[in-house]
Amino acid sequence: MKQLLILSGKGGTGKTTVASAFIKLANARAYADCDVDAPNLHLIMQQPSEPKKTDYFGLPKAEINTDLCVQCDMCRECCRFDAIKVDSVSNEYKVDKFACEGCGVCQAVCKTNAVSLVPNIAGELKLYEDDVVFSTAQLKMGSGTSGMLVTEVKKQMKASAPIAELAIIDGSPGIGCPVIASISGVSMVLIVAEPSISGINDLERIIKTASKFQTKVAVCINKYNTNIENTTKIELFCKSCNIPFAGEIPFDPNAVKAINNGQSIVDIDCVAGNAAIKVYKETIKILNFMEEI
Repeated sequence: MKQLLILSGKGGTGKTTVASAFIKLANARAYADCDVDAPNLHLIMQQPSEPKKTDYFGLPKAEINTDLCVQCDMCRECCRFDAIKVDSVSNEYKVDKFACEGCGVCQAVCKTNAVSLVPNIAGELKLYEDDVVFSTAQLKMGSGTSGMLVTEVKKQMKASAPIAELAIIDGSPGIGCPVIASISGVSMVLIVAEPSISGINDLERIIKTASKFQTKVAVCINKYNTNIENTTKIELFCKSCNIPFAGEIPFDPNAVKAINNGQSIVDIDCVAGNAAIKVYKETIKILNFMEEI
């Protein structure tokens, strides 16, 4: 299975817009939304049935049995995350689940075995299995295991569609843990850049991140006509670094209307959609070429 991951160095570049267009154009039998903090690909790739939902358990959390606790204060003193508090009303020791990192130090120092580490639901995996396989997830608020959940999203997709030739993955913005987990094992990364100063800076950061994994990258520019000067800078940067350039997509008010109506930009006849078709064809050429070398 070839895996094409679509990333952006920052939010708002149009990454999901491009990903949804590519899924439609490729008639992809497998795809995933790895932006587990704020998944939204399902808003465009609407599925006819409800997904199979599975609880995702992240790092365990500490829990204090007040019947066994003798209030020696050792757990609170040794907690480097300041996750153990004394209730001002009941005077009982309690754990702040948002602050607890599940390190187990409090359990180790407790002489009465009042502290235990219990399973903690950190998110929810979702799998749509209709004519196609669509894997996604939603991270629970306050959880810090986004990278681990992304890995499970990809595993779920691959296990459910073992014979799919091409999988398209909508990644997260930035260069954090979910992006790193998304990059691992993919065939190529297409970076969607925007012609702004921050867009150029974040493009360079995501390229450096991908290079750490020796993952091939290509670049396209969305809303290129909003700043021709910066568009030229991105093209020259790609040329100087020998990075394949897949093309440009213009800003198009009709594209905004399509997305707001739950459609991809290739579902309607618009300038942005026509440009996306060209970018898709060039991206597949680059992907196939990189697979051969």
